[in-house]
Amino acid sequence: QVQVVESGGGSVQSGGSLRLSCVASGHTYTFGCMGWFRQAAGKEREGVAVIDDEGSTSYADSVEGRFTASRDNGNGKNTLFLQMNSLKPEDTGMYYCAADIFCGSAWVVLDTGVGLTYWGQGTQVTVSS
Repeated sequence: QVQVVESGGGSVQSGGSLRLSCVASGHTYTFGCMGWFRQAAGKEREGVAVIDDEGSTSYADSVEGRFTASRDNGNGKNTLFLQMNSLKPEDTGMYYCAADIFCGSAWVVLDTGVGLTYWGQGTQVTVSS
């Protein structure tokens, strides 16, 4: 049974930092593609960062230069991190991790969310001004 579990959310002031973690487990194969998405209250879900099965990373324009996504596939763990610096109130939202064995190009997955089968329950990030 596949599980995707996020952690690391919390409340910070504008300009602060947070590091999100995501662990995907329960599949025979390594999750080649993993990504972060977020949804603010009253808004549609949007892609934040995706690392595709070729190792390419795409970021939303709104987080480019402030957020860094990274992977750790050691010890059979499919782990995805999101280092978030210089946080802004508009970064507030529920952050979801998603994973799949393969996916399309990172920028396509980032833009559409299509191609990722397994999703976590989310972790809340709140940035106050």
